[in-house]
Amino acid sequence: MTYLDANATTPPDPRVVEAMIPFLTLHFGNASASHAAGRKARRAVEAARSQVATAIQARPDEIVFTSGATESINSVLLFAQQQWPARPLLIISTVEHAAVIEGALRWEQCGGRVKRVPVDTNGLVRLDALKAALEPGQTALVSMIWANNETGVVSPMSEIVALAHEAGALVHADAVQMVGKLPVDVDAMPVDYLSLSAHKMHGVKGCGALFVSRRVPFSALLIGGGQEFGRRSGTENVPGIVALGKAAELAGEVSTHDLAVLRDEFERYLIVGWPGAVIHGGSSDRLPNTTSICLPGVDSAAMLILLDQRCIACSGGSACHTSLLHPSHVLEAMGFDAKHASSTLRFSLSRMNTRDEVMAAAAEVIRTARHILEQRDALSSPVEFT
Repeated sequence: MTYLDANATTPPDPRVVEAMIPFLTLHFGNASASHAAGRKARRAVEAARSQVATAIQARPDEIVFTSGATESINSVLLFAQQQWPARPLLIISTVEHAAVIEGALRWEQCGGRVKRVPVDTNGLVRLDALKAALEPGQTALVSMIWANNETGVVSPMSEIVALAHEAGALVHADAVQMVGKLPVDVDAMPVDYLSLSAHKMHGVKGCGALFVSRRVPFSALLIGGGQEFGRRSGTENVPGIVALGKAAELAGEVSTHDLAVLRDEFERYLIVGWPGAVIHGGSSDRLPNTTSICLPGVDSAAMLILLDQRCIACSGGSACHTSLLHPSHVLEAMGFDAKHASSTLRFSLSRMNTRDEVMAAAAEVIRTARHILEQRDALSSPVEFT
């Protein structure tokens, strides 16, 4: 299989698996236990905490291990609403991940207010709209996706943080797609909270982290045993945490330039092979691995089926609800309609992809698209009877 769906999940790096296996077998102690086995596990957890902190230029005591980014996001949103009831406003963008979208709905259900800032046709948050939405003294939190999972468009986080802080609001950055693909420095980019996930960066599923700046308060969503220094109760997932630490360490090996060069070559092939193809966010800063492309006239659902049969894994740019095809909320926010979305595919590379397989996949995408059109034309041709 040629796997081009890294924004959904990444294959675990063999070195990550090697690092975690001893903690699934020999070193199975509970990290809260006081005996030697427990101390061994605790040292491994703290080593991983330092590795994750280093990856985003944070301090180890600013890292809280969670079950993944969804838990991290929920933790921040719930905490912010409970902590600042006199500041009822939450601000998000119209292109957020489902965890933030659903969290915002719950914010409203609990009596708060939510403003959803629009994006432009390239998928970039409109800073003028954000500035207008901010209400000094009333805004508790601004939660924005740093790099979009569908289009790869990178948000102007520096400007977002500056505007939010000027209005007295704190900032949560969904950095799930950023960490491991582009440099993240929470010292230079002073977000207050940041969520990340192991399985998006060649770690394993079921583990993530939340960065909580030493400048801001935070209290636990999950309470009980007081693990994670009282910030997230529950027995630590030591193998997953070890794997996340190793993945964070290895993220420094990624050559964003090489990945971007490969992505650009892949896109050029598709554009030449399919005149009229549209790269979403193509003129914006994007993740070096992500291509969201519309191939006009081609049904993406059929493409996904045929490409899967031909051992190419990618994803679509639309979602199916009650048997009707709708544009993804991201493409819709960018101004595209259902017809456009129904011809959209997303390809997301990883450092494990080779140029040969990526370019072979590009050729197969064009062949498959042409095959679909040929079949459609054949079915629509009038039948002559004699």
